Amino acid sequence: MKLDLLAIGVHPDDVELGCSGTIINEIKNGKTAGVLDLTQGELGSRGNVETRYEEAAKAAMIMGVSVRENLKMRDGFFQNDEEHQRKLIVAIRKYQPEVVITNALSDRHPDHGRAAKLTTDSCFLSGLRKVETKDEKGDQQEPWRPKYIFHYIQDRYHEPDFIIDISDVFEQRMEAIKAYTTQFYNPENEDDGPQTYISTSAFLGVQYGEGFNTEKSLGIKNLDSLVTIET
Repeated sequence: MKLDLLAIGVHPDDVELGCSGTIINEIKNGKTAGVLDLTQGELGSRGNVETRYEEAAKAAMIMGVSVRENLKMRDGFFQNDEEHQRKLIVAIRKYQPEVVITNALSDRHPDHGRAAKLTTDSCFLSGLRKVETKDEKGDQQEPWRPKYIFHYIQDRYHEPDFIIDISDVFEQRMEAIKAYTTQFYNPENEDDGPQTYISTSAFLGVQYGEGFNTEKSLGIKNLDSLVTIET
């Protein structure tokens, strides 16, 4: 399945928090989008693997993505090495996205920055013909390199290089986030584990925009009109 946009998150709910409004926007503009979760979020303080899968599936339906896949890397212990790069390359070549959006380059949670570097390196290596991979059927995959990689902003504030207006889809975005009833504030699920800073009622009080960082200089109106500025 060829995708226009592939959103990658190291934990289920990273994508919803970081770029679900942009995903919804692009889908409403006729683009195809998918989500790739690197881990099952098994080290999370609240909920468990089973509830995370249920919540991720519900959130995917709310966003309207065409596919959601989990690579089942080890939460907290995956590495940016050949084994994990090859696993991610297989997925990148499978979906052939034009744009990849992934975790913050550096952040409070060490998984976030490590996942960002893993994604960046894998996207580059995925374009090399001599890096050989096979799909689920055992067929040789063709090389593929996304045109752009963007990083959403997570716990630590980074000055965004551009901001996508998500005002028209903000309520739908919030419904996707609230699908994770074990992770975010829900008065009916107070016994799902210890209180965390994202499970408090104050956490969801955010502004109507999603910022991104890029290692390229861009002139941009929306994701459908990306222009590279040569420097």
